[in-house]
Amino acid sequence: MEKQEDSHGHGGQQHKHGHQHSHGEANAYMNQSDFEELAQRFESAERDEYQQPDKVLAYLGDVAGLSIMDIGAGTGYFSFRLANAGAKVIAADVDDRFQEYIRQKRDSLGIGEDRLALRKLPYDSPELSPGEVDRVITVNTYHHFEDRPAYFAKVLAGLKPGGALYVIDFFKEETPVGPPLEMKISAEKVVAELKAAGFAKVEVESSLLPYQYIVKAATE
Repeated sequence: MEKQEDSHGHGGQQHKHGHQHSHGEANAYMNQSDFEELAQRFESAERDEYQQPDKVLAYLGDVAGLSIMDIGAGTGYFSFRLANAGAKVIAADVDDRFQEYIRQKRDSLGIGEDRLALRKLPYDSPELSPGEVDRVITVNTYHHFEDRPAYFAKVLAGLKPGGALYVIDFFKEETPVGPPLEMKISAEKVVAELKAAGFAKVEVESSLLPYQYIVKAATE
């Protein structure tokens, strides 16, 4: 469930900590727009300009044959691109509307479930089996998760040895796109929380994209 301006991630992960916005507030913000408008925004040329998916895919490297879960897949902005690059993708989301959007687009394009599977998630778990995937990517979604160290410990358990998590989100500063400043989370906080979740090596790429950082967290 991508937020109104988040453009990829998932509105709907709730928070229980006082310094973070609530699940209800996140959804209220996202749902200022109807679903069709949200979907159009997430797939817009304007998004392409700042999201720069080709740069992101180049940064991710050769994904052919890798199993990748896209958490907060939304309209499948990255899910389809990863599948086209040869990955076996699980497009995961808590919102049935986005899951149905991806299903219809996938079927219309003739992409098989073996290349692009769907997974409806609860709010508190990625629903990954131990060592199920090589990579996990979550874009413009991080600030929606409840109890992030606990959630991403589950993500870590779902990664194969040598696997990695990629968090792409907005700098905690005023940007032309993205959620309100108070909803944004700094890269430094992401790093601290992923280390608390148990990731062995966490690094930040902050110069690739104009308004977003990429945090890579590796299992070893």
